Amino acid sequence: MKHLYLVFFLLFVSISYSQNAKANGDIDGFTLYPNPVTQGKVYINTTENAPKKILIFDVLGTKVLQTTLLGNELNLSDLDAGVYVLRVFERNKVATRKLIVK
Repeated sequence: MKHLYLVFFLLFVSISYSQNAKANGDIDGFTLYPNPVTQGKVYINTTENAPKKILIFDVLGTKVLQTTLLGNELNLSDLDAGVYVLRVFERNKVATRKLIVK
């Protein structure tokens, strides 16, 4: 049953990402490192370096983190090891990436 939820979630993310990519476009100069995260911190850089709304979902689609990032360093030490979906909103653009926490 969990596999079925995972398939639906990945399908939903891919459809919503493709719709947002057409409507808003990807964030210019978006970089995410290190991925996989090993030290509990990830760095998110963009060309504009504006405040970013961060959403992180687990593989079942449950929101596990929501925050606003003013700089470029995001602390993920509270997350368990696993695979997550990271959505970053900056002004009128969005970027969605797979995030691995070890």
